[in-house]
Amino acid sequence: MAVTLDGKLVVAISSRALFDFEEENQLFEQGDDRAYMRLQLERLDAPAKPGVAFSLVKKLLAFNTEVTQRVEVVILSRNDPVSGLRVMRSAAHYALPIIRCTFTRGESPWRYLKPLKANLFLSTHLSDVRSALDAGVPAAQVYPQSAHASSAHPHEVRIAFDGDAVLFSDEAERVFQDQGLNAFQQHEHDKAALPLPDGPFKPLLVALHALQQAAQPQMRIRTALVTARSAPAHERAIRTLMDWNIEVDEAMFLGGLDKGAFLREFEPDFFFDDQTGHIESAARHVPSGHVASGVRN
Repeated sequence: MAVTLDGKLVVAISSRALFDFEEENQLFEQGDDRAYMRLQLERLDAPAKPGVAFSLVKKLLAFNTEVTQRVEVVILSRNDPVSGLRVMRSAAHYALPIIRCTFTRGESPWRYLKPLKANLFLSTHLSDVRSALDAGVPAAQVYPQSAHASSAHPHEVRIAFDGDAVLFSDEAERVFQDQGLNAFQQHEHDKAALPLPDGPFKPLLVALHALQQAAQPQMRIRTALVTARSAPAHERAIRTLMDWNIEVDEAMFLGGLDKGAFLREFEPDFFFDDQTGHIESAARHVPSGHVASGVRN
């Protein structure tokens, strides 16, 4: 029987999103890839420190058992194959069961997302993220300086999502941008019973819901909608999730309040938002990624 990833939650991730390679990356950014390769080879036996998305990956992989493999994590990296040796050794050091990897030596690796049937792509390169989103793959630019996840919930994957232009389309956001807050509120009130069109991260939410329904006793998923919406615009968001037959555990309608403080209390393993201002606020407290989609981008 042919090997397939069908039916799995597939997460593709760059090496810098998974591990802290910021010091080494300074050489790479200077265009001296040979010096970068030498440094990585010199440090081959020194495991890299965990990066921003490490907690999310480790917890998702914990859904796998000897009997059932429900999650697949694949390294999709601009690293060269030699430097990739350290990436994979670091994964082995932390007992992360990652067996698939692609190293492209500076070329964008996003084109391999389709054959992987990836449900999520995390990268530090904005151009790769934009290309992935254009190809219909949920993707976010990881902020390497983000705070790392709390260790307070070892048996729970916590993920927070913005609404408009992330879980939902940017239809309502366009009204807000063109006509202002009052028009936005009236638009959402008038269309409260009409589900919002799908956003780029709906497929990930669906995949997470399926993983949660698998009911693994050792791990759980807890999701939160964290949005600048407020009443009466809250109703359409909730009704849209109901129409999708998906429940989120928490919904925060903050009416423009700073999201960072609320996310600090929720303690997600990752937060996704389309606005860089929200990400910069959140990144001081929690792992965060920019979803470069919608009218704001």
